[in-house]
Amino acid sequence: MNSFQKGNFLSTSPSSLLLASSLLLVGLGCVMIYSTTAHLSLNSSVPPHLSRHGLGIVFGLLAGLTLAYLPIRTLKVFIPLLFAVGIIALGAVLLIGIKVNGAQRWLHLPGLGVVQPGELAKLSTVLFVSYITTRQGDNQGMTRRQALLSLTVGALPIGLLVLQPDFGNAVLLGILVVTLLFSSGAPLRWLLLPGTIGATFAVIFISLNQYALDRLTGFLDPWGQARDQGFQLIQSFIAFARGGTFGVGLGYGRQKLHYLPEAHTDFILSVVAEELGLLGVLAVLLAFSMILIAGVKVALNCRDRFTSLLAFGLTLLVVVPALVNAAVVMGALPTKGLSLPFLSYGRSSLIASCGAIGLVWGLARKTEKDSRYISRPSTIQQQSWHSR
Repeated sequence: MNSFQKGNFLSTSPSSLLLASSLLLVGLGCVMIYSTTAHLSLNSSVPPHLSRHGLGIVFGLLAGLTLAYLPIRTLKVFIPLLFAVGIIALGAVLLIGIKVNGAQRWLHLPGLGVVQPGELAKLSTVLFVSYITTRQGDNQGMTRRQALLSLTVGALPIGLLVLQPDFGNAVLLGILVVTLLFSSGAPLRWLLLPGTIGATFAVIFISLNQYALDRLTGFLDPWGQARDQGFQLIQSFIAFARGGTFGVGLGYGRQKLHYLPEAHTDFILSVVAEELGLLGVLAVLLAFSMILIAGVKVALNCRDRFTSLLAFGLTLLVVVPALVNAAVVMGALPTKGLSLPFLSYGRSSLIASCGAIGLVWGLARKTEKDSRYISRPSTIQQQSWHSR
């Protein structure tokens, strides 16, 4: 009798939960991107956005499978190199990047098209910080030197992201780095000063940048600025209100028709709310909850500190942006510019998310295989004893 028949869904293996939840989100993402962009390409049966997203899925699956089956020893060798590539790419963005809506976050690479190096930087930083904080071995605690080095490693991409400016991803990466340090044993007093400096800098940054102030004021009083800073959030509210419990039907949403700016990226969950209703939104949030539960299970089952911290960090890399994105479209947080992993249009984010989940899935399969292997010898020994 399987876990569903027993009525205990959470007893399903972490690898199965990760795979099922991720595939559900990827599939729904394809459907919603078609729904939100079909009206932009009436002369084509397949919207260009969907074609490019499909190519991102192919690359994402390749990245996920590669990381899933890559030996941990080999992964450790390539982590510093991957981090260096991410930093170089972020630097290149500031020099020759593509500027859109006042932000310079993208690079055009021949043969690959437009990519967002910030996504690679986030993934590589989580890998590198996990590697640094666990180099002392399983029986050694974190040293001050490791904590300082990890904070320095994290500060480098965060600073480059702020210069783009990409304040949302910079804040997200800062939260991830601090969480990884705390999870790996760093005392709170070591994190107090960096946290204070980061919070102070955030206040100064918002005060000196008009676009950040506009997002904050639009969040605090959207109805008072319905034609300006609050327009996007109000249109999101309307989408949720029109959707109700069951939605108006797939493809029948109105808010995506130039009412919701960035409907296929940052505010795609609002389109889900309008067309699939509350049930559709809950299905998305449930899928990310299953990824979080599975990722934490994998982290707890790993046999060494590095893979445990890695599984936890990569899970947060996917789940935290999803929670922030959901909070933004529902008016619980100011607009951050963070996409919804797996659903939002954007190949760089999709590839990075698939790579992160692929690596956690590989760790899950390894821990499950090890647990079966450990329980098997006693059975073999009993069979051998009875055959004598």
